[in-house]
Amino acid sequence: MGQQAKRAVVVGAVGSTEVVLDAFAEAKGWEVVLVVTLPQELSSRHSDFVDLGPQAEALGAEILRTGKTNDPETLAAIREARPDYIFVVGWSQLCGSDFLAIRPGKVIGYHPAALPRLRGRAALPWTILLDEKITAGSLFWMEEGTDDGDILAQSYFHLAPDETAAQLYEKHMMALREMLDQSLPLLAEDIEPRRVQDERYATWAAKRTARDGLIDWKDDAVAVDRLVRAVGRPYPGAFTNAGEDRLVIWKCEPVSGARLHHAGPGQVVERDGDTLTVQTGSGLLRLLEWESDSGKPPRMHAILGRGD
Repeated sequence: MGQQAKRAVVVGAVGSTEVVLDAFAEAKGWEVVLVVTLPQELSSRHSDFVDLGPQAEALGAEILRTGKTNDPETLAAIREARPDYIFVVGWSQLCGSDFLAIRPGKVIGYHPAALPRLRGRAALPWTILLDEKITAGSLFWMEEGTDDGDILAQSYFHLAPDETAAQLYEKHMMALREMLDQSLPLLAEDIEPRRVQDERYATWAAKRTARDGLIDWKDDAVAVDRLVRAVGRPYPGAFTNAGEDRLVIWKCEPVSGARLHHAGPGQVVERDGDTLTVQTGSGLLRLLEWESDSGKPPRMHAILGRGD
């Protein structure tokens, strides 16, 4: 008589949650009994929201749409599912003590950083903003602290000097799938790797919002380029004002070997079709892909960042 399949509850609402459900679809010895996700009307909470309804249906799982992780009705539904393990991946809300007590020591999370480094929020943008050379995806056992539970698995990889948020996001999706393919068979056999995080290396990342994408043209060209790459798709993007117009910059590059311009930070000094060259606090920045509310480029010699 074979071993009974492990019962999993999956909580999440974004691309990484989709990766988890894809992994379960191919894993042996598992049954996804419940998927907890956001209702469509709350999809704006995540710029990379994914409707998990079709996947849940394909897996034969019940689906619960809720905006409150620790709501008594949500907790009751998870308890009634009788999970062996709960996977919380791609979910911005904190899981309280009552949630964790449903399956003590059996709740698994994913953090897109090399834990214990960059615990907290907005780990992907911070990874680029800090110019990290190497990072990792981390599966860990969730406790009541902030991303400080024992490590289940980690997958390290390098970042390119011109790494974008979209490229880093995709690397994390690959790392997560790789770790799940390795870890799910172990967990199905009651093998639970646990490695304590070394607190000597812990750092914490503060929350970021769309407003943190505002460009300060007094920064140098390299710093502005890094911000553009850090908060680009699938995030809201780096932005500036062009008079009363709002300009979102999706792709740019520092200009090397350019002639010296006597111009103020944020001033448009060259225009070639839709490509704009802007003076920064130090160096020029070429804007290669942008969009504005009006659909029009700023005029030559306009000073970006001003609302007049």
